[in-house]
Amino acid sequence: MISFQPCSELLSWGRILRAPCNLAHPRFRDDLPGLVEEKRENSLLAVGLGRSYGDSGLNCGGNVIAMRGLDRVTAFDADAGVIRADAGLSLDQLIRICVPHGLFPPVAPGTRFVTLGGMVANDVHGKNHHRAGTFGSHVRWLRLRRTDGSIHDLCPDDKSGLFAATIGGLGLTGVIEQVEIQLKKAGAYLESENIAFDNLADFFQLALEFSANHEYTVAWVDCANSKGRGVFSCANQASNPRRTLHGKKGVRFPVEAPSFALNSMTLKAFNALYFNALRMTAHRQIVHYAPFFFPLDAILNWNRLYGRRGMYQYQCALPTEHAQDAVAEMLVQIAKSGLGSFLAVLKTFGDKPSPGLLSFPLPGATLALDFQNHGDVTLALMKRLDTIVAEARGRLYPAKDGRIGSELFASGYPELSTFAAHVDPGMSSTFWRRVHP
Repeated sequence: MISFQPCSELLSWGRILRAPCNLAHPRFRDDLPGLVEEKRENSLLAVGLGRSYGDSGLNCGGNVIAMRGLDRVTAFDADAGVIRADAGLSLDQLIRICVPHGLFPPVAPGTRFVTLGGMVANDVHGKNHHRAGTFGSHVRWLRLRRTDGSIHDLCPDDKSGLFAATIGGLGLTGVIEQVEIQLKKAGAYLESENIAFDNLADFFQLALEFSANHEYTVAWVDCANSKGRGVFSCANQASNPRRTLHGKKGVRFPVEAPSFALNSMTLKAFNALYFNALRMTAHRQIVHYAPFFFPLDAILNWNRLYGRRGMYQYQCALPTEHAQDAVAEMLVQIAKSGLGSFLAVLKTFGDKPSPGLLSFPLPGATLALDFQNHGDVTLALMKRLDTIVAEARGRLYPAKDGRIGSELFASGYPELSTFAAHVDPGMSSTFWRRVHP
């Protein structure tokens, strides 16, 4: 019989936050009822592959169900492009199943090492948000098991509000057991183009121009340059829908990088080299989906590049009317600090409504940053960025956060009180206890 076992610490992907818990690894759905309904004083949380950077995937002192073993496909209609599977099925596995049939997930985040349940719980977005919206927009059905023993089969037309609370609900409304999604017809290759830009005004003009006729758009920004230079990338499905599966397997970073390897000098050098390398590939080219959607997956444990101190991820969404000015001020603050991000990603969001009460995207732009942990200096920089986001009436992404307080969280998510009414009383997380004490 599967049971919870003491775990000395569960580690976030940012490798800063860690928490002791009681951990269970079920292999069959029949194992879930006993684990979910187990009567203990401890709260419960279900987690996937552990790619949340902060503490939304931690439950300090509580019970945690690792769902990755529940990865079976229960129904697949290739003609209709519909698949139903256990919540522990990874995006990597899903792609391997559907690409040979000329199908692809409707929305893909920046890594393929996430689970279906995790993508629902965080209502992830991708480079095609301006066209497709969030992942939750393509969920046809899900099964939710709550700690009182009840099972809820939920669809988008659910009148109770539980479907909307579960999409983007950070796993707090119950354990997501199964998910059915609508896939899209697509091949394994894309026709992409890189365009260098010198400032933020140019980026926003490119985004406006190319979003109209390109399914995917995204930009890398040089955070060592306060003007906001970078490289804009756009792509459409290649006209020849080849169905080749994954390319080369990712490699593992063998050791933790020494802390001194990441400093202001190496940051500037890296950003200059990366900018020039991308600019040199400005011509149109046919690329495989893996390096376009999942470039960081080429190094399977790339988070070790930040050393033992770990790193913070900071991702904000900014409304259209304030996005350019807010991003500009953030880049100035980052450049002044000397703590710039190696992988700064800037993208515009479309206006397609997200189905979840706590869904992160809003019409405007999103900036994603990573910072090596230098203690109070790094925290002080992010606090200054918080002020800019709050003044712009923006919000931060819970999947990336491990530090903001309840006031900033509440100001960014106006439907928080409605969501809270749907939280399963037996479910919780370290994140939830921090932002909703």
